[in-house]
Amino acid sequence: MSDQASALTSTPLRVRVCVTTRGIQITLGLIWLLVGLLQFQSFMYTHGVITEVFGPAAEKQWSIVGGPMKTIDSFYGRDLTLWNTLAAEIQCAIGLGLVLSRKTVKPALLVSFAWSLIVWWFGEGFGGLTSTTLPSPLMGAPGAVILYAIIGLLVYPTSRQEGRSPVDQGPLGDRGGLYAWSGLWALSAGLWLVNVNRAKGATHEMIKSMAEASPHWLGKFQNSIGHHTQGHGTTIAIVLAIISVAVAVGVWTPLRWPALAVGIVISLAYWVLGQSLGGPFWIGNATDVNAGPLFVLLAVALFPLTQHARAAGHAPFAETGDAPVDVPGVGVA
Repeated sequence: MSDQASALTSTPLRVRVCVTTRGIQITLGLIWLLVGLLQFQSFMYTHGVITEVFGPAAEKQWSIVGGPMKTIDSFYGRDLTLWNTLAAEIQCAIGLGLVLSRKTVKPALLVSFAWSLIVWWFGEGFGGLTSTTLPSPLMGAPGAVILYAIIGLLVYPTSRQEGRSPVDQGPLGDRGGLYAWSGLWALSAGLWLVNVNRAKGATHEMIKSMAEASPHWLGKFQNSIGHHTQGHGTTIAIVLAIISVAVAVGVWTPLRWPALAVGIVISLAYWVLGQSLGGPFWIGNATDVNAGPLFVLLAVALFPLTQHARAAGHAPFAETGDAPVDVPGVGVA
């Protein structure tokens, strides 16, 4: 036996922390649990939630969308204690179902799909996509709640054991995950090019409005960045639309890793500047972390997986051509 072969058999393989489907499920569950706990905020038991959150979402909607929203909002407001507590408990139950056991993942996800669609329509007006004033990706379009459903569907448990990425083990496979990613980023590109989002002062005004509700340390940073965007909204919108298209297309090329990385960086920038880190701990009427972290989680779910060395012989990665992927802090075996 050669010295190299002897070293391979006598030295244990390094343990690597890799992204797994179960890790994505648990991370999604923790976010759902946070959303449920935030639903118990005192503000959510006041009629301010109707007038300040649900009401504005129903305005400027197509009648076929806004009409049912106003009806449900009125019904919800008749007994806020009952319905808000029920909503919080449903979301906490989804989170716990995803986190605690593999056996409860499927029912938890099935409930989450139905709940996400209900909230996306009656609570958010389809993220503003059906309103006369289209939303901006900077502010979290198309909405966090629909991203919960998309990611949940991509990691819904199946009999598949291995795949190119964590979502490859789900019902839509790796290709389905790429279609979801590309569709979302193509939508972002389109939203940047609508008149309201490419106006000269649009970016500055959006950042300024979020800075006003942020804590001092964050608001100071937002205002500093926002100051440099004043009057450059058109250029910023066009550049971000081009980048969004590149991110959407790039995952289908050998540049998949860079495309995902750019998507993560842009999503985090949106999250800080236009979403105030979701604002759940200081805005008072926020019940989720907004879209930024969900886009990051979707990108992580599309990371190519490490191909394990064959059990017979434990060939080194240099010989198999595969390289381990280190993702600090992500994944549960």
